[in-house]
Amino acid sequence: MKPKGQSKPQDRILDAALRVFRRHGFRRSSIEQVAEAAGLTRQALYHHFQSKEALFRAVIELLYETALAAEIAAANAAEKAQANLADILVAQVDARLRYLIGSFDGSLHIEELFSEHLALGLDLYQKYAAAFAAQVAATVDRVCRSQRLVLARGMTARALARCLEMAMHGAKSDYPSMLPADAFLKDLEMMLRLLIAGAVAPPSIGRLAKQRPAKAAPAKPSKRIKPAKKPGGRR
Repeated sequence: MKPKGQSKPQDRILDAALRVFRRHGFRRSSIEQVAEAAGLTRQALYHHFQSKEALFRAVIELLYETALAAEIAAANAAEKAQANLADILVAQVDARLRYLIGSFDGSLHIEELFSEHLALGLDLYQKYAAAFAAQVAATVDRVCRSQRLVLARGMTARALARCLEMAMHGAKSDYPSMLPADAFLKDLEMMLRLLIAGAVAPPSIGRLAKQRPAKAAPAKPSKRIKPAKKPGGRR
């Protein structure tokens, strides 16, 4: 997915910028290198982006937009295949992260690029973190309706989405650069599946509650009626 209003020269510039940043890192990259990689003059590039920082932010935004589109497509495909909720959400998160990891595949400057992206694009990070969480919550709502699932007491779609995002950040503490990717994604998947399993109420509980007949109230012991006394005090 590309930002609205983006022209073809900008496509070429952003593609070139990603290659340059991946090859040299942010600090050692220059506008001249990007212009050369894009087949443009420095002046032509400045017509679209006023600084290296602005160019880097545009690259970050494009990556996030494309990752968001990738996760939407993955969730839709898994739903179409009638997968269960855990499989759908794992596929959704996996598609997002695989795209982001793959965008810097082979770079020797991944840690620097991640650090700079938080320093120069913290607002973008926060914006898309909210967008990713909202998308996950929408998927949870949609799948619960279509598959007639009930979330556990106290759990909501938004709360589950937030828990999954926190699990992802927790996994990053062991894999700061999300590398090696396969190990990172495998550990994350295990965490996600455990969270999802605990967030969904077992279907049998709801059915049993409906099918179980109400217990009859215990009968009260009847009072014994004493026979009337006969005259003379004899019964």
